[in-house]
Amino acid sequence: MAETELSDTTRLEELVRSLFDEARLLRAVPLKPDVDVSGGTHKGTGYGAPIRLDIEQRGQRMSLVLHTASANEFGHDRRSDRAAEMLLAADSFDLLDGHVRVLDVGAYRQGGGFVSLRGTGEFYLLTSWAEGALYAEQLRAVAARGHADEQDLATAETLASYLARLHAEPLVEPAVYARSIRDLVGSGEGIFGLVDAYPADTEAAPPERLLALEQQCVQWRERLKHESRRLRRIHGDFHPFNLLLDERGKLALLDTSRGSAGDPADDLAALTINYLFFGLENEGSWQGGFAPLWYRLWKSYTAARPDEELGRVIAPFFAWRSLVVCCPRWYPDARVRTRERLLAFSERLLGGEVFRPELAEEIFR
Repeated sequence: MAETELSDTTRLEELVRSLFDEARLLRAVPLKPDVDVSGGTHKGTGYGAPIRLDIEQRGQRMSLVLHTASANEFGHDRRSDRAAEMLLAADSFDLLDGHVRVLDVGAYRQGGGFVSLRGTGEFYLLTSWAEGALYAEQLRAVAARGHADEQDLATAETLASYLARLHAEPLVEPAVYARSIRDLVGSGEGIFGLVDAYPADTEAAPPERLLALEQQCVQWRERLKHESRRLRRIHGDFHPFNLLLDERGKLALLDTSRGSAGDPADDLAALTINYLFFGLENEGSWQGGFAPLWYRLWKSYTAARPDEELGRVIAPFFAWRSLVVCCPRWYPDARVRTRERLLAFSERLLGGEVFRPELAEEIFR
């Protein structure tokens, strides 16, 4: 394998010196899988882009390997995925006898050099502050009054308008859409993870019911994963506990999730399932309270951004969000009746019925 001229050997030399006093970099050689191999056993790609570093320290030579993860469609398309791969390796390589040892883990600094994470523990995130009250508090006020007022209806329009603008521009990345559908069904925060969080004795959600729901959602994954024309910028967790409204009704958002890219149905199900949930949990609040919000939001959104396919693709997203609000881990005091009706609503859509807002009325009969 030929030695490769790297564009920034200074950065590599700094890394070597930070680990080994008085060491110098002799050469850096990229390592590629099966360079001189052909035939059916030829490995065409890998998950990383390792570089062999030959160094000398006080007359002694040694070799190291610098590992970085490559962006690809195998769950490594986000920078956070690639960071997770490096951190998992750092936490696990030394657990096995005979395995290569971990010397350091860190990140490339954008302006040059490295940031080492040696000796660190959990990560943190520091953000700005946003003024306002959680939208959940407004919904609780609607439940207490039993009816929605003009401000409540205006908020529903604000949320619909925001989502319509957010979802307006298509993204052309088929692998990202497929990833979003895979995460919807199979991730720890998705349908599989939610099902695993249910105690076996949960009323209205016994294991056999949840298993059947999972199996339906797997079939929906196969149906949806190639529909990449639907890919848009999304929030990914657009529920009332992530939405802040100040005194003037200005919206601020918290905690965008899942790469902020996916199907618009994700955001719409995350928000609107709460109108059903709050309506079921608060007797007599649907007709004058949450039904007007439900219909106003759907009407406002579809007027601003028509989506003829929405009713035919939203089923697994409603299933996911129903599993969230019905899960005793998240909402331990939810009524058995609420669980029964929301899961039945999801099962009906998963079974093939095209969603339309009027179907909500049957939940409350």
